[in-house]
Amino acid sequence: MKQKTLFRTFFAGIATLGLCAAANAHQIWLEQPEGENAVIRFGEFNDNLRETSPGLLDNFGSPAATLWTKGEAKSLAPAKTATGFVLPVRLKAGESLTAEDAAFPIRAFKRDGQEIRSWYWPAARFITDDAAQEPKLTFDITPTGKAGEFKLTFKGQPLARTEAHIVVQSGWSKSAHSSAEGLVQFDLPWRGQYVVEASHIDRTPGERQGEKYDGINYVTTLTLVRPDGVAPLPAGPAAKPNPGRPAQ
Repeated sequence: MKQKTLFRTFFAGIATLGLCAAANAHQIWLEQPEGENAVIRFGEFNDNLRETSPGLLDNFGSPAATLWTKGEAKSLAPAKTATGFVLPVRLKAGESLTAEDAAFPIRAFKRDGQEIRSWYWPAARFITDDAAQEPKLTFDITPTGKAGEFKLTFKGQPLARTEAHIVVQSGWSKSAHSSAEGLVQFDLPWRGQYVVEASHIDRTPGERQGEKYDGINYVTTLTLVRPDGVAPLPAGPAAKPNPGRPAQ
C-alpha cells in the first residue's frame, strides 16, 4: 500500500508550530539521468512530480551544491532550467553530491489570530556507493558502509526517534524510526533509483538578516541507485506541475 511521505510543501509551514497542513508533500532530491549531468529536482519523487519554471520551482533562489571526491570539496554553480537546477558535473564512482537552500524565504501564517513565521530548509545528498560518509549538511542522511543502512544527524549529532521513508518512483515506500544512534535500515529489493526522506523541526526562535522566525523545518533526502535487484515497477504518468506562488 502506498504510504504518504511525512513532508508538507514549503508554503504549508511547520504543522507542529500550529501551521495549517498542505495537501501535497514536497522535497528536493538529486538525480543523474543516464548520460546527463546531475540535477536538483523539486517535487514529489514517488508521485513522479517535478515542479517547473514558470511555477513552484521559481520560489527557489540559488541553491548551493558541493561535489565530494575523496573527502575533498568543490563548490558547484547550479544552472536553473525549466525542470530543475542542472549541475556542471556527471558523478563518477566514489563521488557524492550535496545540495541545500539555506536562504529560503521566511513565510508568515496565521493561527488563532496569531502570526507564526517559519523557515523551510531543504537539502539533498546523492551517493554512488555504500561507503561510509561524514555528515556535511545541517540535517543530513549519510551511508554507513552497510547496504540499506543510513545515519540521520542534526548539526553533526545522531538524531534518534526520527521517522524516515525510502521511496521509489512507482510509489512503493517503507518507513522506519531511527535508533538511539540515529540509524535506520531498509531493504533494497528493486533495481534502480531510491530516495530516502526525513524531516526535523527545530522550534528554537531566531532571527535571520533582521527577520524573526519561530522555527525551522529541515527536510533532507538521500538518493542512491542500485544496479541489481528485481525489475522496478513502472512509474505512473508524470504529475502536472503546480502553478507558482507569489513571493511574500
